[in-house]
Amino acid sequence: MDLDLADRVAIVTGSARNIGRAIALRLAKAGARIVVTALQSREAAQKVVDEIRAEGGDAISVLADLRQPAQVSALVAATIEHFGRLDIVVNNAAVRREANLATVSYEDWRDVLSVILDGSFLLTQAAIPYLKNSDCASVINIGGMTAHLGAPDRVSILTGKIGLVGLTRAFAHDLALYGITANCVVPGLINTVRGESASVALYSGGKLPPIGRRGVPDDIATLVHYLVGPGARYITGQTIHANGGGYMP
Repeated sequence: MDLDLADRVAIVTGSARNIGRAIALRLAKAGARIVVTALQSREAAQKVVDEIRAEGGDAISVLADLRQPAQVSALVAATIEHFGRLDIVVNNAAVRREANLATVSYEDWRDVLSVILDGSFLLTQAAIPYLKNSDCASVINIGGMTAHLGAPDRVSILTGKIGLVGLTRAFAHDLALYGITANCVVPGLINTVRGESASVALYSGGKLPPIGRRGVPDDIATLVHYLVGPGARYITGQTIHANGGGYMP
């Protein structure tokens, strides 16, 4: 793999496992220095750091509650203190509490939206003073296919993930002044540690997408790598689906 991200610095939220972990590892292999983040699992985050370092890369782990502005500011400050710059933000962290519209509590509704939307807003805003100093800065928001398809018992998740589409377009307009790109990557049915939710399985009817298989986290990481790289400087404000044909807008 070409080191097309050499010397770049990336914050990848929710990167202690699954898609976030794959993105962190992929960007590190391309030469980026990585800030691995998690809410509470210091051990899991450090394991990803150790994986990156074992392959000759550079990474640190930072625990942060993305719903808290002070902790988001501290995350960015730790990144600059350690690496001296910031070029890439991947807003991947999410909470997936399933609940029906009739029974979901307001607290759970707000909690899910706060992580997905407030967290992405707060981190991207805090990163702007440093991203604008980069000649290859990018923001990636990680969406969700069921937000486009619809699914039962996911009212908070679907609202948050579809909100990322609008947020991405707003980012693209407001960050263009600094040459910063912003895009939304939407995974389809991906094999992860937690497995697929009941609502996704219900909507898909247990069927594979046309490509004939479920995706793996690296399918998403590969797309993210391209979008933050030097070959994608003219791509911004887009919602790009990676789902094996499971959803064709």
